[in-house]
Amino acid sequence: MSTPIEVNDAEYDSVISDNEWVLVDFWAPWCGPCKALGPSLATIGGERDSLVIAKVNTDSNSMNAGKLGVRGIPALFLYHNGKVVDQMTGVVPKPALDTWLDGHMG
Repeated sequence: MSTPIEVNDAEYDSVISDNEWVLVDFWAPWCGPCKALGPSLATIGGERDSLVIAKVNTDSNSMNAGKLGVRGIPALFLYHNGKVVDQMTGVVPKPALDTWLDGHMG
């Protein structure tokens, strides 16, 4: 069981490389859709022991969002063993997130 963790630019690479599965949520405090996605991510974090949910505030930590070419938020990047396996932008309902994650995590 894992609650989402706030990750800054300095911590990003170590969080990605130190965990098997990481779902990164690029968000901002002013973003309504980001706020709407938050509860689903918190629930998913509690349901998937092997998944770390990392939240990156793009207002104060924009370096990695820039490297990844994030153009819109919320932007989700799924990492497996330090490598991006998929990404999506925008708000989707929790069942769709579960299906997306199941397709990669098995």
